[in-house]
Amino acid sequence: MIERPQLTLGIEEEYQVIDPESGELRSFITQFIEDGKIVMVEREIKAELHQSMVELGTPVCATAAELKEELLRQRDFISRLAQERGLSIAAAATHPMSRWAEQEVTPFPRYQGVLEEMQLLAQRLLIFGMHIHVGLEDPDFAIDTMNVLRYMLPHLLALSASSPFWQGQRTGLKSYRAVVFEDFPRSGIPDVFPNRAAYEGLIRTLANTGCIPDSSKIWWDMRPHHLYPTLEFRICDLCPRVDEAIAIAALCQALVLWHWKLRQRNVTFRVYTKELIDENKWRAARYGLEGKMIDFGKQAELPARALMRELVDLVGEEIAELGSEKEIAPIEQILANGTSADRQLRVYDKTGGDVKAVVDHLAAETIEGL
Repeated sequence: MIERPQLTLGIEEEYQVIDPESGELRSFITQFIEDGKIVMVEREIKAELHQSMVELGTPVCATAAELKEELLRQRDFISRLAQERGLSIAAAATHPMSRWAEQEVTPFPRYQGVLEEMQLLAQRLLIFGMHIHVGLEDPDFAIDTMNVLRYMLPHLLALSASSPFWQGQRTGLKSYRAVVFEDFPRSGIPDVFPNRAAYEGLIRTLANTGCIPDSSKIWWDMRPHHLYPTLEFRICDLCPRVDEAIAIAALCQALVLWHWKLRQRNVTFRVYTKELIDENKWRAARYGLEGKMIDFGKQAELPARALMRELVDLVGEEIAELGSEKEIAPIEQILANGTSADRQLRVYDKTGGDVKAVVDHLAAETIEGL
């Protein structure tokens, strides 16, 4: 019998640092960071590859409501820090117009190593993600849960899509970030593992053959975290609105609880191949909520919105048990009014193709409610 997981929550967000006058990304991070990180009063700011990106993570939280409070504090902290230097922040998975070739690289050995290994792939990785951690202490159950919840990863991508632009161009995709990141090795939907030993065997082989130093260089869309007893959902675009980020995190938490309860009843959920899940991931990246996704159990295409509602209904009992009905409610607003990508495109169309107006829109949404 597997003990009920703690189901703690945490979010890491990678913010854009913006010059409010031009709307362009600005180098920022080395003003505040030495030796890779700095603790400033209450928050640790982490350097990323590009100096125009800053990463912050919330403390470990017990509930989605607590997570929302912490995420609001986090955004308020980094927003004030930027404003003191005449800058602003924005939360979206790509910057609507800045060019990757013009970005300064953070001058730390870690990132120089990444550049040396990945070359142009690393330089063009000007994307911004949201990583959701759910506390899951049992190592074997973490692998079992990853095997099952892989199926739902495209749904999370569709709900969070916020990257319709790339270097000033309308890409035709709702999540261009998802496409850019898959150029990296050891990325994308993970394979299925029969147990933890098989997963650790893969990591050991990759480490012994010089592919990776450790499992921190596994960049799948979902992974067991290499330091913490969490399952890390990495597929999501960064959400401008705090309410939407929290709703998606609450959904992840409910899904983990749902799977645990299945196992308590000795019930299984069919595990699908990476190739099938990749089909839905492509549809989520391309169309967001506007297209169709595949219900592989029914062998049928269905409207993406219908499948999202079905997913929320699937974990309705778990949402109630966790007390996160209020926090998950914004998902219905996403389904009714569209994702951040849809809102950005509406601003773009309304302003006659003004990409700077899209940047201003993102900066405003990022600090709503602070």
